[in-house]
Amino acid sequence: MAKFTTLVGAPAPFDPASTLVTSPVFSPMVLAVLRLIFGLTLLAGLLVNLIHRAVVDHTAQQFFSYFTMLTGIGLMSYLFHCGWMGAVYAARVRRRPATASYPLQSWPRTLQVLHMILLASVRTLPLLVSIVFWIFLAGGDTLKSVYGRYTNITLHALNTVFALFEVFLTHTPVSAWFNLIFMVLILGGYLGVAYITHATQGFYTYGFLDPSHGAGKLAAYIVGIPVTEIIFFSLVNGLVALRVKIAPKPAAPRHVGGGGGDVEKGEHESLKKSQN
Repeated sequence: MAKFTTLVGAPAPFDPASTLVTSPVFSPMVLAVLRLIFGLTLLAGLLVNLIHRAVVDHTAQQFFSYFTMLTGIGLMSYLFHCGWMGAVYAARVRRRPATASYPLQSWPRTLQVLHMILLASVRTLPLLVSIVFWIFLAGGDTLKSVYGRYTNITLHALNTVFALFEVFLTHTPVSAWFNLIFMVLILGGYLGVAYITHATQGFYTYGFLDPSHGAGKLAAYIVGIPVTEIIFFSLVNGLVALRVKIAPKPAAPRHVGGGGGDVEKGEHESLKKSQN
């Protein structure tokens, strides 16, 4: 288990420098507030889309069949999760800066692993969604109506802005390369969802998945999209590594309690300093 957690970027102790809730530009509380605002922005966009489908188009049952909605929900959940954890961390820093921590550092190792996989996904999959939409799916009426402008900008443009925010303006670390396997599995899993949707509801969520357009073209999309994700994953990791190298470093690592049973040592260090 310890070897696997290291492979996905969640070794023990987990995030001792609190990189997941800090930024080279913003204070922990400002970062937390920004993440919560971004999460609310996505929540509003998703709700408007769902309500419009239910009331106007009568297609609410199709909502969870679209990769855009699934990645939007994932990014929104990540932002809310990091937002409230960051707020807790910021409050603890004010009370006891030497030993401040955030909840995930002491949660079970499984949740820490899942968070690192989620982080890898929210920094790359939104980029894939935006590129595919604006290049292959957007048309002349994409931004024609107020509803179209609002939902498409929120879910197909701001999603990438929020993902790049995590890349450039936080201390989040480079994703473990092992997590690329999970990204490809997510895409493969969605392919199954798309064809189950066609079998049960009679439509293709994305026209390029329709084999009647040509087997060769379909194969090109099925292979090309994961390859694009691999490129984005590599590019994002390179950009994060560059940011880690040139941006101001987070505070000195703290010894925090983690899923592996690590013990906080901040109080001991404070006592030692007071004796000198």
